[in-house]
Amino acid sequence: MKKLINEKEHFLGDMLDGLKFHDERVEVIEGTVVVRKDKKKEGAAIVSGGGSGHEPAHAGYVAEGMLDAAVCGEVFTSPTPDKVLAAIRHVDNGDGVLLVIKNYAGDVMNFEMAQEMAESEGHKVQSVIVRDDVTIENEEQRRGVAGTVLVHKYAGYLASQNAPLDQIKEKVEKMMESLYSVGMAVQPCMVPTTGEYGFELGEDEMEIGIGIHGEKGIYREKLASVNEIADRLLDELFKYTDSETLILMINGMGGTPDSELNIVTKYVMESLEKRNRKVSKLLVGDYMTALDMQGFSLTVADDDEELIKAINAPTESKHF
Repeated sequence: MKKLINEKEHFLGDMLDGLKFHDERVEVIEGTVVVRKDKKKEGAAIVSGGGSGHEPAHAGYVAEGMLDAAVCGEVFTSPTPDKVLAAIRHVDNGDGVLLVIKNYAGDVMNFEMAQEMAESEGHKVQSVIVRDDVTIENEEQRRGVAGTVLVHKYAGYLASQNAPLDQIKEKVEKMMESLYSVGMAVQPCMVPTTGEYGFELGEDEMEIGIGIHGEKGIYREKLASVNEIADRLLDELFKYTDSETLILMINGMGGTPDSELNIVTKYVMESLEKRNRKVSKLLVGDYMTALDMQGFSLTVADDDEELIKAINAPTESKHF
């Protein structure tokens, strides 16, 4: 599959240079750290990041009401500790910084190392680790996937309300106790820096439990109809939640057109109705992708008045 790139070594730099032209509210420091131009003068700052290839995450959420900085790594590769430290130094106004970390070994190691270095310099830093992928049986090993975006929005909202850093961490961790995601793919992504697909998949096959780094799923199954796929993913989610009213995100993986996401939405909502489940807030779109992977993920969280208020709160991000 052809890609609109020049040298693969310039993928990240070219991408961020392009971002600056159409999002004038951000700037890039230290080469790969996207920050708000209008740095907050008070209130806790929210920093996240990770490998590239998940656009609009994470740089697309650097905006009033969401992130103060996103630390970008190469495609599917964690950013280094020095870049995370640069982000902390830049956004900290004295009220502290919350790091939102997806549960991947490289991200956890590098963000926590940066946290230690920042604390040694006198910065007040807290961190939360997102583990919303229910297809990993061991809870401590669950990957952070699309639910991370809801964490960004909730933490950003709390910070905008001038909640203290410790309270933001506490509330976000409580919210994540009911945050669950599961994804699927009918076509793997092409990784532009290698020129290869993340995995091979037959025409009559699908992957259940895919991650967001081009990796194959936990289960490989025969391709089913959309309504059967919706039922299959909801079956996975309802192993972990018995809530009758849910917040629901239907997330495209990057290569799924809006028309197909709307079809998915129809059958997911019909399946929920049959299960006597209600949706208090519905989000549909590309929020956390895996380049051009064709598929989708479902994320649910317990119905919560403050979380819905946070989701509905204004943000300058063009992607939420």
